[in-house]
Amino acid sequence: MQIEETGLAGLKVLTPARFGDARGFFSESWNRRRLQEQGIDLDFVQDNHSMSAAVGTLRGLHFQAPPAAQDKLVRCGQGALFDVAVDIRKGSPTYGQWFGIELSAENGKQLLVPKGFLHGFITRVPDTEVIYKCTDYYAPDCDGAVAWDSCGIDWGFEGRPVLSEKDAAALRLAEIDSPFTWQD
Repeated sequence: MQIEETGLAGLKVLTPARFGDARGFFSESWNRRRLQEQGIDLDFVQDNHSMSAAVGTLRGLHFQAPPAAQDKLVRCGQGALFDVAVDIRKGSPTYGQWFGIELSAENGKQLLVPKGFLHGFITRVPDTEVIYKCTDYYAPDCDGAVAWDSCGIDWGFEGRPVLSEKDAAALRLAEIDSPFTWQD
């Protein structure tokens, strides 16, 4: 497993090894013991899988506040997307900064998004599937969203994205009181 730092503390890109032949490939996308050896020790309790039919479907920017805050490990099962995380930890030297990366079924990359980050993505091709692990269960009363266009993100998309009602009505980053605090 290749692990790359992003410049935002805790946010990492993981690229599992792939072993392929004429039939396709095999990849171990998560191995707790191997990642513990690399200093990543997470207890995932829930896996989620979403499919977005249209190009330009934007889901996010989402977070789940304490006491049910979640770390996420995000990957693309089919298609391609631009995945983004924004640091919203009060007092963080990188507060408000974002990182984006293309995740695709072809490249096999994964984004490890720690608690204290907004997360969102926009699809690049039709019928894109996103699969992600979470370290806490979904808690509707802790669910939050920030407007997709309020963080200075270059989504690499022309036009208006396809949004849910919740995402279209989300507050701007400057309007929220982040429930997260930077811990050095």
